Formats: sequence, structure tokens, C-alpha cells
Amino acid sequence: MPLQNVYYERKVGTSRPCYVCRRPTTTVLATLKTEDFLYTCEGHLSDVATPIATPPPGPSADDVRKIVEEYRARETRRNDAKEEKKDDKDDEKKKESGGLLSYLPSLPGFGQEEKKDSSSPKSPRSPAPVSPVNVPSSPAPPAHRKFALHRAIFSNRQAELARKEQAARAKEVSKNMPQAPRGSF
Repeated sequence: MPLQNVYYERKVGTSRPCYVCRRPTTTVLATLKTEDFLYTCEGHLSDVATPIATPPPGPSADDVRKIVEEYRARETRRNDAKEEKKDDKDDEKKKESGGLLSYLPSLPGFGQEEKKDSSSPKSPRSPAPVSPVNVPSSPAPPAHRKFALHRAIFSNRQAELARKEQAARAKEVSKNMPQAPRGSF
């Protein structure tokens, strides 16, 4: 896996020379799996690397809950308005359908039960009980600051790591080779 240009600032117990000025420092920039690290003093930290901005925090659980409640309230109002329009249309259709029996409800004593039923207030739909929305809590921000090394320094670090790996491979291969003959003629 290639080396990525994301380094974390960490403090260490033993001081080592700074990568730039060779003064002793306890601040080290290291990759996540500590594949690569370099010591830099506080003064050269901004020279060697650029801080990576942390992403802005997402909406809190209260904000999400508030928006969900507003949405549900709007939906119930829309549904109620649709039902009222539908009831109004049904009433208009009954009045417009002037058939033989359309005059009967206007006669005294006929259809009073219907009027009582229709004049009683309709039971409004109770909104569904609002259950708390489980929003996963955002992970705690890391304690270490993130940095990206400058281009030239990062390419130098990659080349140095490649040289170290190549030297280790050469040393391993040379163990399996026979030694050159020594001795006099």
C-alpha cells in the first residue's frame, strides 16, 4: 500500500533532533500506522507541513429531532386538508346529482339521523406518537492534529523509504548468495 500524505502530530517522551534545524524536540509527525515519522520542532511545524482542516460537525440530535417533528406535522396537515377537500367534493356531488330522491332529505322528519351524524365533529386523526429518532453520536474528535507534508518533503520521504526497503531487500538477497573466494594463489 502506498504511503499517504496524512500525518498526525504526537508528543513523545524522548527528544530527537528536528528534521529541519537539528534542535532536540518531542514533537513528531507520524502516519496512522507509523510507517513513516519525522521529528519537527514547533517552530518548523508550519514550514514542513500544512494543517488539514477538520470537517465541520454535522447536525446535532436535537436539530434532527426538531426537523423530523416539523415534517410529520406538515404531513398531518396536508392529509387533513386532502380529506376535507374530498369530503367537500362528495357533498357537492350529492347536491348536484339531482335525481328522484334528492328532495327527500329536505322533507321534515326525513334524514334527521344523517344530519345529526354529519353535524357531529369528526374525530380528528391523532398524529402518530413521536418516537425518539436514534441518531448515532458523532465520534469524538481526534486528540491529535492532522497535517499534510509539503510536496517536496513528502517526495523526499517516499524516496528515502524506498531506498531503505531496497537496502533491506538487497541485504536479504545477499544472505542467500555464496561468498566470494578468499585466499592466495
